[in-house]
Amino acid sequence: MIQASHLGKIYRGGWGTLTDLYQLTMAYGYWRAQVHERRAVFHVSFRSHPFKGDFTVAAGLALVADYLQQFAFSAADVQYLGTLKGSDGKVLFNETFLHYLQRLRFTGDLHAVPEGTLVFPHEPLLRIEAPLIQAQLVETALLNWMNFSSLVATKSARIREAAGTDQVLEFGLRRAQGPDGALTASRAAYIGGADASSNVWAGQYLGIPVRGTHAHSWVMVFLDELAAFERYAAALPNNCTFLVDTYDTLEGVKNAIAVGLSLRERGHRLVGVRLDSGNMADLSKKARKALDEAGFADASIVASNDLDEYSLRTLKDEGATIDVWGVGTRLVTAYDQPALGGVYKLAALADEQGQWQPRIKVSEQSLKTSLPGRQQIRRFVSEAGYPVGDMIYNLDDAPAEGDTSFSAFNQVGVAEMPAHEYWHDLLVPIMEGGALVYTFPTLAESRTHCLAQLTAWHGRPEKPYIYGLDLGLSELKESLLQQHKS
Repeated sequence: MIQASHLGKIYRGGWGTLTDLYQLTMAYGYWRAQVHERRAVFHVSFRSHPFKGDFTVAAGLALVADYLQQFAFSAADVQYLGTLKGSDGKVLFNETFLHYLQRLRFTGDLHAVPEGTLVFPHEPLLRIEAPLIQAQLVETALLNWMNFSSLVATKSARIREAAGTDQVLEFGLRRAQGPDGALTASRAAYIGGADASSNVWAGQYLGIPVRGTHAHSWVMVFLDELAAFERYAAALPNNCTFLVDTYDTLEGVKNAIAVGLSLRERGHRLVGVRLDSGNMADLSKKARKALDEAGFADASIVASNDLDEYSLRTLKDEGATIDVWGVGTRLVTAYDQPALGGVYKLAALADEQGQWQPRIKVSEQSLKTSLPGRQQIRRFVSEAGYPVGDMIYNLDDAPAEGDTSFSAFNQVGVAEMPAHEYWHDLLVPIMEGGALVYTFPTLAESRTHCLAQLTAWHGRPEKPYIYGLDLGLSELKESLLQQHKS
C-alpha cells in the first residue's frame, strides 16, 4: 500500500488528544451508558462552496487515513486526562475509563471521495462506520484535516484556472499559520494544481517539487546589483532567476541580461527574472521586450507580491507578459475565506439487534438540517466525459440502476437525468476494520486527477449542475422531519 502523507515521520504518534474536550466527555457518557460499542455512521460534508465559487476540491484524505491508523492514547495522554476536573473540582474521568482509552484503537470502516475530486454542498466527503465511541472521538481531527486541505486545494484550483498554462509556484511558507499550516497548505496547493513549492520541508517529506533562487537581501549584501547577480551566477549557474526590483526594476533587467550573456558563454542559461513590486503589467511588458531583444526569448518572467486568482485575471486582462506566478499569502491562508464550514454529523445508529436506525439533526435553518442514512454519491457523466449531476442516496435503500429521478437542491421539483448518461459512485473503500485497503495515488497523480476534473467541469455545456437527493432519501428525510415536528 502506498502512503501519501507520512505523518508518523514528522510528528509524534498517538493523536488521541488532538480533539476537543466535548468529544471526550461525550465518549465518557457513551461508555457509562453502555452504548459506546453500538455501530454508528457519521459523514463529513460542507454547506456552501468557498470563495463564492461553483466547485470545491476534496483534499486531506491521506492525512485522515494516516491519522486513523495511528489513533491511540499514549500513557502521557491518559495521565494528562486524569488531571482534568469538573466544575466541582472532582476528576472528570474515572481510572477504568482511562485504562479503556489507552487500549482503544480505530477498528471502523472509512469510505471517501478520492483527493482532487470536485464535490458540492451537503455531499459526504467521508463516511465513517465504527463503534460509536471511536466515531465520536475522531470528529475534531477529521474536520481539521479535511476542512483546511479542501479549502486550500480549492483556492489553488481557482488560481490554477486563472493562470491557464502558466506555471504556478506556491510561496507561502513564511506567511502560513505555523509549520503544520504551511506543510498541509503546500500539500493541498499541489493537489489543487500548483506546479511546485518553495517549502523544502514539503519537498523532503511529501515529494513536492521545490523552486527558489534568491531574495532582496542577496542583492543588498554586495556593493551593487550587477556584482550580486554575478556572484550568484558564479555559485549557482544552473539556477539563475534574478530578482530585479531591489533598486530600479528596469535597470535590474539590464543587469540580469548582462549576466545572462556571460552565463551563455559558459554553457548555461538565464532562467528568468522575477518582479516583486510596482506596476506588474507595464514592467513585465518592458522586461519581455528587453529580454527578447537581447536574445533571451526563452527566459521566463516570474511575478510575486500578494497575488491571487483575481489579480492574475486583472494582470492578464492588462496584457502582462508573465509566465510564472509565485502565489504565497493569499493561497496558503485562503485569504478571502479563512475556513471551510465542514461538519461531521451522525446519520445512522445501530439498535440492539444491529439494525440501522436513521438519525437527523433538525434546524430552523434548512441549510443546517442534516441528511440521514448511510450515504453514497452517484455522479452522472455525459458520453463526452463531462459531469452533469450528482445524486446522494442511502445505501440501505439504493436506487435501481436505471433510476435517474431525484430531488435537486438547486432547482424546483424533481430533476431527471437523461437515461443514457453514464454514472459511477464517488465514495470508495479506504479502511475496513481499521486496516487500510486502498492504494493511495501519489500526490502528482492526485494533482493530475484534479486537473482532469477541472477540465471536464469547464468543458460541460453552459447550464446549471444538478445535484440533490435520491427520491427515497428525500422521502426518508421528510418523514424524519415530520416525526420531530409532531
